[in-house]
Amino acid sequence: MEVEKDEVLEPMSPSAQYLKSSALSLTIFGVLEFEIPIDDSMAITLLKDVFLPINPRFSSIMIEKKGVRKWKKVEVKVEEHVLYPMFPSEMSVEYYDECFTEYLSKIAMEELPQNRPLWEIHIIKYPTKNAAGNLIFKLHHSLGDGYSLMGALLSCLQRLDNPLLPLTFPSRQSNARPGPRSNAFFKRVPRFFTGLVHTIYDFGWGMIKSSLVKDERSPIRSGEDGVEFNPILTSTTTFSIDQLKEIKNRLDVTINDVITGIITLGTRLYMHKASPGSGLSKTTALVLLNTRAIGGYRSVDEMVKPNSEMTWGNRFAFLQVPIPKLTESELQNPLSFIKKAHRTIKRQKNSAAVFLTGQLLNFIRKLRGHEATARYIHSTLKNTSMAISNLIGPVEQMALANQPVKGLYFVVAGPPQSLSVTMISYVGKLRIAMTVEEGFMDPNKLKSCIEYAFDVIYKAALQVEPPTTTKS
Repeated sequence: MEVEKDEVLEPMSPSAQYLKSSALSLTIFGVLEFEIPIDDSMAITLLKDVFLPINPRFSSIMIEKKGVRKWKKVEVKVEEHVLYPMFPSEMSVEYYDECFTEYLSKIAMEELPQNRPLWEIHIIKYPTKNAAGNLIFKLHHSLGDGYSLMGALLSCLQRLDNPLLPLTFPSRQSNARPGPRSNAFFKRVPRFFTGLVHTIYDFGWGMIKSSLVKDERSPIRSGEDGVEFNPILTSTTTFSIDQLKEIKNRLDVTINDVITGIITLGTRLYMHKASPGSGLSKTTALVLLNTRAIGGYRSVDEMVKPNSEMTWGNRFAFLQVPIPKLTESELQNPLSFIKKAHRTIKRQKNSAAVFLTGQLLNFIRKLRGHEATARYIHSTLKNTSMAISNLIGPVEQMALANQPVKGLYFVVAGPPQSLSVTMISYVGKLRIAMTVEEGFMDPNKLKSCIEYAFDVIYKAALQVEPPTTTKS
C-alpha cells in the first residue's frame, strides 16, 4: 500500500479517463530483449532516480472526488512494482520461450492494483530464442500514449556506442516531388473539393461503423461479447527496413503503404487458409493515429512543459480502413495490396476525418461524460476486425545500465478485438507483434502468413523497374 502525500491533486485528462473506465481499460506492454544475461543489481536505484522523476503520474494513483477523477501523488514503494517470475531451472531455451509466452499472456489478463501507481516491471532472467533475458514494462494506457511512454522509456536508455550522444530516429520525409509552382493554385482547388467529399464520407461512415454496422464474423473476428477479457497470445516477426525501402522505391510509394500492404495481404491469407471464402468477407482495420505533428521524440522535460507542442499524455484518433478482399487476381498479383493501400492512405491524407473524429470524442465527453465516450471508443473497436498501431524507434542500438538491448516490441492488452498488430522500428529492423485471442486464432500461423506475404511482395517488387526521376 502506498503512502499518500499531502499535495495538490492533478486533474485527469479526458483521454486518460476514457482509457481507464468501466467500459474500457487498456494496458501497454513494452518488451526489451537483452543480448546478455540481465544484471538487476541497479534496478531499484534506476527506478527511483531515473524512472519515477520522469513524470508525476508514475508516482500517482487515481482517485475520485465529487465525481471528478484526479491523480493523487503518493510515496512509491518501488520494490512492490518489480516482479521476478520463477521457472524451473536448467531447462531448454525452447521451454523458457514457451514459459515467457505464457507469462506475458498471464500478466496481460491481470489488472494493475488500484492502490498504487499503474505500472510494473517484470524481469525475466531466463534465456529465450530471441534474448538472453527480457524486461517487461507494464503500464496502464491512462499514463500516456505510445509516444509519451516511448519518450519516457528512451529517457532511461542510452546509446550503446556513445552514451553522451542522443539517440536519432528515421527521417519521415515524403517521397513527393514538387511540381511547377505555377500549377499549384489550379491543383489546390480541385484537391480542396475532393478533400471535402472524402472528409464527409470518411467521417460519416466512421460514425455509422462505430455505432451501427459490425464487421462479419470471420477467422480474425470472433465477435463474442467480453472478448477483451479472454486470454491472449503474442507472436513476433522481424523485417529488414532496407528491404522495405527497396519495395517502396521500386513501386514509388511510402514505407507505410508497403507495411500496410504486407499486413493486410498476410491477414487475408490467414483468413483464407482458416476458412476458404472468408478472404472475401467485409473486414475493417482500425488504424490508431498519434495526432501530434511528430518530427521525432522530445525529451520528457519538453513534453511536460506548459503549452508544449509535443505534450505528454494521450493524443490519438482512429481511422477505419477497409481491408482489400482476396480474389484470384490479387493472389496472382500481390503488389495490388500495396497499390490499394497507397491509394487509400493518399486519399485519407486529403481528408479531415481524423481531426473531426477527435472533435467528436470531445463533443460526446462534454455532452454525456467520459464513460459515454469510453463506450463509443469500445464500440468502435468491437465493430472492427483488427487494430493496427506503430511507433518509430531509434536508429542506434540502446543500452540500459550498459546492458545492450538486442530488440524491443510492444503490445496492447484490453481492446475488445480478436487481433491487434503493433510495430516498432529499431536499428534497421521493423518488429511486428501479433496479439490474438487465445483458442480462437493461431498466432504462429498468422505470423507465417505475414512472412509469406512479405516474401511474395518482395520478390514481385524486384521484377519492377524503379521509376526514373526526370529533371525539370
